[in-house]
Order: sequence, then structure tokens, then C-alpha cells
Amino acid sequence: MADRIIRAVTCDGAIKILAMTARETVEEARRIHDLTPLTSAALGRTLVAASLLGNDLKGENDTITVRIDSDGPIGSIVAVSDSLGYVRGYCKNPQADLPVRESDRKINVSGGVGNGTLSIIKDLGMKEPYIGQTQLVSGEIAEDITAYLATSEQIPSVCALGVLVERDWSIRAAGGYIIQLLPGVYDDEIDRLEECIKKARAVTECLDEGMSLEKILETTLTGFEIEVLDEYEVGYKCTCSRERTRGVLMSIGAEELRIIAEEDGQAEVNCQFCDNKYLFGKEELYEIINEIEEK
Repeated sequence: MADRIIRAVTCDGAIKILAMTARETVEEARRIHDLTPLTSAALGRTLVAASLLGNDLKGENDTITVRIDSDGPIGSIVAVSDSLGYVRGYCKNPQADLPVRESDRKINVSGGVGNGTLSIIKDLGMKEPYIGQTQLVSGEIAEDITAYLATSEQIPSVCALGVLVERDWSIRAAGGYIIQLLPGVYDDEIDRLEECIKKARAVTECLDEGMSLEKILETTLTGFEIEVLDEYEVGYKCTCSRERTRGVLMSIGAEELRIIAEEDGQAEVNCQFCDNKYLFGKEELYEIINEIEEK
């Protein structure tokens, strides 16, 4: 079954919700990058966050990048989403792993991520992308997204993200939601929402029981009447192509390409997002060089 995102609001217009199922998306990332349980959880949560934030973009060609730069064994984590929520990503050290936490026997995502920064880059078709950055507050990613939205974009939000990994390392369940307060919300509604969040169950626990997104939101936001506005099919989707890769080679410059052509006789470019390999032979490299010099 394909992953999906739903957009919803409370009927009083006080709260906006984006929620996503992501098992297939995270499983595809796990398969492509040969992830461990630790990196599946960390990259998976980041992919879900990027997909939810991407689906909230307005322009058809807008994109959003969620980037974590930290000192943990996973290293940097990158996830890029289009305006529908189709997402792709990678982490620097996909084979990083740690023992589960002794306290609760759960995957130690915060230990794997460590300390560092969270950056959100929005490419909205302007001359320069919008870049916001905050310090990581926990390395659990959901809390870091919540803190970013509150401090950098001044949007009071609640973010829940989760990835449940099977014993064979495949993805059993994945998903999440972002709940945001809209302008004009009353204090009593904020109080009610805070009480709901305190009692909320883990999103992967709900998904693992077979609960729909609608049911999860109904259970999480007890007492609020929710209206689903839209539903979108989403998944893991890389946008690389041979033509795009050719453009990357052109950006290197004629002199550097000439050195590669003479010393190596070819250039092999690997896509970080999907692991596709593009091979350009010596003759094709000189075609690119000639094209650069003719401009």
C-alpha cells in the first residue's frame, strides 16, 4: 500500500494538522542505502519531517531540504522533499549503529545524532533560498523540528515522528504528524491541546496496530472535531537523471574535466540519493568540454 499524507484542520479553525504514513518510503531508503536500525530510524524520521514540511509548500516547483550536521556516529543527514511530499535522502555513515538504550530498550537515535545544528532550506523559486538554522535540542529529530518551528518560524507546533524496525532490519511501521496552532487560537484550546499531547501514544505504536491516520488524529486530539481537507500519495522519489548529471560535470569546468579525461579516461558519478551510477567515457567528456568552451 502506498504511503500517504493527509491535511486536516479542526472545525473551529484553530489547529492545522499534517500526518503521514511512511513505511514504504523508509523501507525504500533502507534498501537503497543498506541502513542499520539506527540509521533507518534517524534518516526515516528526517524523511518524514521533510515530506510533511514539503507538502505544506505553496509553489508547484518549491522544494525543502532538512539537513542535520552533527558530531554523532551517523554524521550528516539530508532529506529533500518536493511540494507534494515526495522525498529522498541520505546520511553520511549509513552503517553506523549503537546498542539500544538501557533505559527503555529503544533505538538510541539521540546518541547516533549527537550535538549539532538543524537547517531548513526552502527553495521557493527566488534568487536565493531561505535558510533557517537552530541548534539541536535533543537529537531525537521530532523535538528538534518542534524547536525549529517555534524559534525560527515562530509557529507553535507539535511534531511526532517514528520508525519501527523489524528483527530482520526491514521497516515495520513509520510515520508522523505535525500539529500547528493557527493565528487567533484561544488559550483554552491551547490548554486542551497540551493535555492531549501529554496523553498521546507513540505514532508507530498506533500504526503498528493498524490504525489509520484519521483514527490516530482522532485519538490524539480527543475532544477536537477534525476535518480532512486533502489526501496525497507520497513516496521515496529521486530526481536524478543522466542529463542532470551531465550538467553537474559541466559545472566542474573544462580544465578539470580535461584532467579527468586524460588521467582516468572516464568519469563515474554516483547519486547520493538513489545510488544510481552514471558513467561518462572519454569521448563524451570531450564533448562536454567542447560544449563548455563554445559558450
